[in-house]
Amino acid sequence: MKVINLSEHNSVLNMYLREIRDVTIQKDSLRFRQNIERIGEFMAVEVSKTLRYEPVDVQTPLGVAKVNIISDPIVLATILRAGLPLYQGMLRVFDHAENAFLSAFRRLNGNGELEIVAEYMAAPSIEGKTLIIADPMLATGMSMEAACVSLRKHGDARQIHICCTIATPQAIDFLRDAFHDDPKVTVWCAAIDPVLNEKKYIVPGLGDAGDLCFGDKL
Repeated sequence: MKVINLSEHNSVLNMYLREIRDVTIQKDSLRFRQNIERIGEFMAVEVSKTLRYEPVDVQTPLGVAKVNIISDPIVLATILRAGLPLYQGMLRVFDHAENAFLSAFRRLNGNGELEIVAEYMAAPSIEGKTLIIADPMLATGMSMEAACVSLRKHGDARQIHICCTIATPQAIDFLRDAFHDDPKVTVWCAAIDPVLNEKKYIVPGLGDAGDLCFGDKL
């Protein structure tokens, strides 16, 4: 499994990360969502550099131009609800992609242990396709693993790209074990933060991405 931390190199991505982390700027949920979307657009362009391409002829008013276009069939997936803005940003770039939606959320079971509950999925076949999964926070990796297990029931993807804004080393290690270090899996992070607290929130992180995007939930 390959891990790419995009913040290892300075770019405009740093500005978007600064704004989604800032407690004052976070009060503007519209701006928060837009910054997550911009991170999605930036990340999609980076992912696109790893895909397969083929040349096509394009008729212009003055002649024929050769253009290399993506030949990989893409399925773009997200985990509801927090993943929607990151997904929307990526969809603007991969606007010809097929789409998949899943629900997965964390809760404590009767033994006080964290478990993942998955209740909904709508997805096309992923057989032989490039699967891109957008979810902003990769804290434990458990929700992402549950999403991948569900999606793999719809076929064997040629490549899997897991895209998040902020991850933890714990989540990356968890996924590395879950995927048995599968070389066709790549994890893309805008940043990797060092700590996961007792409530399984990323520190320093940014808080609850779903609530910041869409408001508090019961």
